[in-house]
Amino acid sequence: QVQLVESGGGLVQAGGSLRLSCAASGRTSSKDRMGWFRQAPGKEREFVASISWGGSIRYYADFVKGRFTSSRDNAKNTVYLQMNSLKPEDTAIYYCAADPVVGSGATKAGNYRTWGQGTQVTVSS
Repeated sequence: QVQLVESGGGLVQAGGSLRLSCAASGRTSSKDRMGWFRQAPGKEREFVASISWGGSIRYYADFVKGRFTSSRDNAKNTVYLQMNSLKPEDTAIYYCAADPVVGSGATKAGNYRTWGQGTQVTVSS
């Protein structure tokens, strides 16, 4: 089983940047995509980005296109989410997700079986 630990969240002013990391440990031999999701208070968890094992296939939610970039370093079992031009509406707990159901879509939270504990991102106006 894979364990995921996110880091890199914090408080930043609007227009600023943060880089989230998600380190995987345990059974990391599967070559699967990983995803990033976020959940704001009172809202459902929503898709942010996903990245394939090789990094060549990336999906982004429309509201982060051009601002967020996902990447991964498989040698370190780590995926990253570079977040630029942050907005107050980006405030949420950010989660990374792994162990997707084979053949499932990348953007639905229910298609991932392993989750990290989340890291808080707060963007002040």
